Amino acid sequence: MTFIVTNQNKAERLVRLIVPIFLLPAPFIYQNNPFAIIQSIIGGILLFNAFSGMCIIYRFFGANTCKV
Repeated sequence: MTFIVTNQNKAERLVRLIVPIFLLPAPFIYQNNPFAIIQSIIGGILLFNAFSGMCIIYRFFGANTCKV
């Protein structure tokens, strides 16, 4: 039984891999203010989505953009 089901196509995964490059270092650039920490957390979530191929929100709503 597999728990991680890929529900994103390759283009989405690529975008979710590029965007965290700009979000993750926010606390180092803008010091530790709440907005920078939230940006970093969102970047971490997007990075997880890019590597796993699974989006929790897509799974919750039953969306699937992967053609496999």
